[in-house]
Amino acid sequence: MQDADRLEAVGAIGIARCFLTGGSMGTPLYDPSDPFAINRELDDRSYTLDHFYCKLLGLADTMKTEAGKTEANKRTDYIKAFLLQLGSEIGHKPHTT
Repeated sequence: MQDADRLEAVGAIGIARCFLTGGSMGTPLYDPSDPFAINRELDDRSYTLDHFYCKLLGLADTMKTEAGKTEANKRTDYIKAFLLQLGSEIGHKPHTT
């Protein structure tokens, strides 16, 4: 049950939920001078994009079942691809680890 709940937070659904939550809280998408927190501390209360690094990218490591880990890894790869695309569009290179 725990894996199923966490899988909802990863991948396309996780990206949508993250932006929906950040928008509803009035949190800016990212820090324009350092969107991917290369030279600053992560702060997902101040920037929505930071939540990817504070939580979403680490969820695959918390899965309890092999099936959950496999699916979470696929969805995490999707998030990493999204971050790479976003970085190319805003002119900043993300770290995806």
